[in-house]
Amino acid sequence: MDMKDLCVMARRERQHHIRTVLATVVHVQGHAYRKEGVSMLLTEDGRHYGTISPGCLEEDLCGRVESAWNSCTVQMVEYDMRPADDLSWGENVGCGGCLHILLEPVRGELEHILETLDQRLEQGEAVMLSRSFVENGPKVEYRLSSTAAEPGDPARSVPLTEESASAVSPGVSQTLFLAHNRDPEYANTPSMENKKYTFIRTYRPKPRLILIGAGDDSRLVSSLAQASGFRVVVGDWREALCTDERFPGAVCITGFPAELYTRISPQIGDYMLLMSHNFPREREWIELIEDCPYAYLGIMGSSERTRRLFDQLPAYPHVHSPVGLSIGADGPDEIAISIAAELIAVKRDRKPQPREGSAHAYRRIGTGSR
Repeated sequence: MDMKDLCVMARRERQHHIRTVLATVVHVQGHAYRKEGVSMLLTEDGRHYGTISPGCLEEDLCGRVESAWNSCTVQMVEYDMRPADDLSWGENVGCGGCLHILLEPVRGELEHILETLDQRLEQGEAVMLSRSFVENGPKVEYRLSSTAAEPGDPARSVPLTEESASAVSPGVSQTLFLAHNRDPEYANTPSMENKKYTFIRTYRPKPRLILIGAGDDSRLVSSLAQASGFRVVVGDWREALCTDERFPGAVCITGFPAELYTRISPQIGDYMLLMSHNFPREREWIELIEDCPYAYLGIMGSSERTRRLFDQLPAYPHVHSPVGLSIGADGPDEIAISIAAELIAVKRDRKPQPREGSAHAYRRIGTGSR
């Protein structure tokens, strides 16, 4: 569950007058299940949305909602699960790592911040949220700003300097953390004796996956892609297949390729999957997207079929065929899992290596006539 989902859930809970607290990992020492910047939403009746650990901390965090809500100061909690001989966490001691978690009641300024963040992400903006605070201080100071990053780009960061820190919160000497969607970078070595912080996180809109083909094998791909943080659009010319009932949570659009292209309007950073198993329709779609700055184009079928699809066409970038990571997938369910894994790998800017002789080898090919 990403920040966009948490914003929606926070609004829903507040509409029902449920007290909620946002828990955010602001620093990790050692190994941890999740990285800096990940958040989850806690409710006063013991529920939670999202995860910070594989189950080690959630129950304890839910028990802190009332005290965090009623507190007049900034609440930080530390969970140190590094000592091998520390049995206080029972069977969960294997999680390891030391986590510093900020607890923020969702009300007042933060409630407004989350509403604005939700709106900007919905509009396709990448947004930077900075938090400046002193542990046990009176409040968290927030600042939202748009970033210049293109939609669909992986998260990037630059180390903070004293000058950029003062721009966030003038006149305050701070230990600085920087968190984003990839591995964290620090402006300097954190000192837990210095209890003043500026924590910055860049939130990006969910990338869009355009799934051409509404057959049965596309249904699990759509579900897994949504669970992996994609907005899914399913396009097909068969009205009986391309329905909301078959593809819950996705936007379903019917029409032949030219009409689909107009209605979907592919944009920079989009991900595309061709799973219609209809050669002429997919060839038509490929011709339509020749100049589209997409981020990923996955094609179901053999490498030979893909070469035929691109016959007499110029080289296309970011083509993945056969689609899916090389995990030895067999059957539609496993292939759907391998496709979702590849989508995640590309989104995270990871580049798995191909395996020799694999039936579903991962490869990024440039195609065209030879």
